[in-house]
Amino acid sequence: MIIEFFMPMTPPTCTHQEKQVKVANGKPVFYEPQEVKVARRKLQAHLGRHVPEQEFKGAVRLTTWWCFPMKGKHYDGEYRTSRPDTDNLVKMLKDVMTELHFWKDDAQVASEVIEKYWAYVPGIYVKVESLDDE
Repeated sequence: MIIEFFMPMTPPTCTHQEKQVKVANGKPVFYEPQEVKVARRKLQAHLGRHVPEQEFKGAVRLTTWWCFPMKGKHYDGEYRTSRPDTDNLVKMLKDVMTELHFWKDDAQVASEVIEKYWAYVPGIYVKVESLDDE
């Protein structure tokens, strides 16, 4: 099974790593700042249009290309080497894909290809493919 799609948008640059902590009644409480909540909702809205009819079973490969709007002297298709880091970008995406039932658990993602570019057409390309012979 394979699905692939492109979500035209300005990719969120705030990441799952930006969760905050506060102390309440002497215990740490973790929470998402407003900026992270907005990014999560944006991903939910875009990904919600592409949820497969059936969850992926077994091992999957997730390929994502993060296409950021052109800035400065960069050219279309040039690799982006500035923050955010690719591993931080994909964490929230995988969490949202799990919530939307692309798969049962994001631990099923056994292979990842994550690339980030400067692009005339900003967005996120996503490809999910089963690695099992089902």
